[in-house]
Order: sequence, then structure tokens, then C-alpha cells
Amino acid sequence: MPLKVLILGANGFIGSSLIEAILAQKDWEVYGMDVGNNKLTDLLGHDRFTFVEGDITINREWIEYHIKKCDVVVPLVAIANPVQYVKNPLTVFELDFEANLEIARKCVKYNKRLIFPSTSEVYGMSPEDVLDEATSNMVYGPIDKQRWIYAASKQLLDRVIYAYGVRDNLDYTLFRPFNWIGPKLDNVMEPKEGSSRLFTQFISNIIFRKPIQLVDGGSQSRSFTYVEDGVDCLLRIIENKDGAASRKIFNIGNPDNNVSVADLAKIMLEAFKEYPDYADHVATAEVVSVSSMEYFGKYYQDIHTRVPSITAAKEALGWTPKTDLKTAIRHTLDYHLKQNVHDLTGES
Repeated sequence: MPLKVLILGANGFIGSSLIEAILAQKDWEVYGMDVGNNKLTDLLGHDRFTFVEGDITINREWIEYHIKKCDVVVPLVAIANPVQYVKNPLTVFELDFEANLEIARKCVKYNKRLIFPSTSEVYGMSPEDVLDEATSNMVYGPIDKQRWIYAASKQLLDRVIYAYGVRDNLDYTLFRPFNWIGPKLDNVMEPKEGSSRLFTQFISNIIFRKPIQLVDGGSQSRSFTYVEDGVDCLLRIIENKDGAASRKIFNIGNPDNNVSVADLAKIMLEAFKEYPDYADHVATAEVVSVSSMEYFGKYYQDIHTRVPSITAAKEALGWTPKTDLKTAIRHTLDYHLKQNVHDLTGES
């Protein structure tokens, strides 16, 4: 019998990309829920995909029924934007921890496999050069730095799920994405600063001729991972051949794509030169430094380095990321810039 997979947050970046891959590569049945479906338009008529518009904090009966019905549950609903961590920390906690805790408990109740998105942010300000799932300590700042409420919420849920595995034999996998990028990450047409995550914020700023702002000079580094590579790993986790992913934690990232934020801005400006309609945008682009206090406010604290060890995923799943940073950026720009240039730029 084909697997039945429930994906909550189906219209998000990871959810929509994962569903597209499942329907193209596997024979599994997918049930999805989200508050919108704009990223799923091409998939809605598929005979192995059932989608319902809904909210995990409201449509609890539908969710419980489908947890009972499905084999695997992938709850991808979360607020994952640093601006929101500092501005709306309680909303982040209520959705990212409290709402998702209910999902985890239902998986325990009905003995269903849970694949839960942790985050690279759980490592916090760990001083280690390479972050390991089993050995790296998680280091957070003081309570008044509210940006840590996201990482703390995710870390606590990791610990709760792990404890359910020990006490109740819950079959789970925790996965930690490291700065996944690619088509459909965020809305590049939203020109407001801080509305998107770093990568798509840079794209938006170039499109709308706004300065690229490097927080504290952009010396922080991140390991950017192309979404297709990440989804490939998720497919292996869901398939769980010979139980290789059961009760495991996996970093899913590309350590070869580690780059400073300042260098990322340079690479992206170079990439935009390949698109003639944006030549003038690149020629007039400004790159400026801004303090974290000015950009995020007093409740923010930064993470300087975030490089994953991916040994666990290589050994257990046979997975290795394949896409270099420049290729990942090109694929992302191809997706966003193929739309009518006049719609994107507002030019006639």
C-alpha cells in the first residue's frame, strides 16, 4: 500500500516543494492543509493530492482525523522570520510551540510517525566551527533578547518529541534545515524591509532599487542549501528504508555553501547581471551597513557562524547535497524573474 502522508503548512516554501517532489517521484498519497494555496496551484488537481484550506489552531477535528488516517505526519507550520521573533514573540511561541505540541501529542496517541522540522537556530551562539546533532551545545543569550524565543521553542519541542520517543516509543525524525533557498521561499514582490528572510530580502531590494542592508557589516556567515537537495533528504526520511531515520536527528545543509552575508550580497549582484532587464538595477545598487539595533531593535542578538555537520545524514540516508551556491541562486532568480519584468519592477 502506498504511504499516506499528512503535510500541514502545505503552501509554505518547504511544504509546496516537498509535495511537488512526492507527486513527481513517489506513489504516495498526500493530504495537505494551509491557510492559502497560491504555491500549490499546479498541484491541486492531482489525483493523489487532497488539499483543504484551514488553520491548525482552528481545524483540529480535520487534523486529528487525518493523523489517524495517515502513516506519516509532517507539520511544517511555523513563523520563521527574525523580525517576527523580536516584534511578536508570543505569537511565535503560541504557533511554533503550543500548536505544534498538540500535533505531536496526537501522533503519540495514534502511534503515527512524526517528521518534525527543528531548525539550525537551535544551536544558537554555539562557538563550535561545525555543528553536530549529537554533541553541539545550544547557547542562547539573556531573556531580554527576545529573538531566542523561536530557537527556544523549537529546542523544547525537540526535547519533548525525543522524550515521547523514549517513554512512548514514538517513531520520529527531527530535521534541522540550514538556510534553505530556492523558488517560492518568500514573496519577492513585498518591498517592505524585514518582510522576508535574508535571501529573498536581498532579491526584493535589488528589484525595487532599495539599498542592500548588511546588519553589523554582514560578517556573519550562513550555509545556504538549495531546496531540491533538502527535499531529496526529506524524501529519504519519509521513506525510512530499514528504519534508518527512526528516532534520529539530522542536519540538512550544505557546508560547502558557507558564505558571509556581505559576500552573499556581492554574489547576488553578480548573478543579477545575467538578466538584462536588471542591468541598471545592479549598476545603481547600494550596499550599506546598518547596526542590528537599528534594523531589528534592542531585542535582537545575532548568530555569527552556522555550518552543519552532515555526517549523520550521509551515513544513515546516503544523502549528500549537490547544488553549489551560484547554481542555487541562478535557479532561484530564474523562477522569480521569469515573470513579466514590468510586473516586477513597475516600469513601463
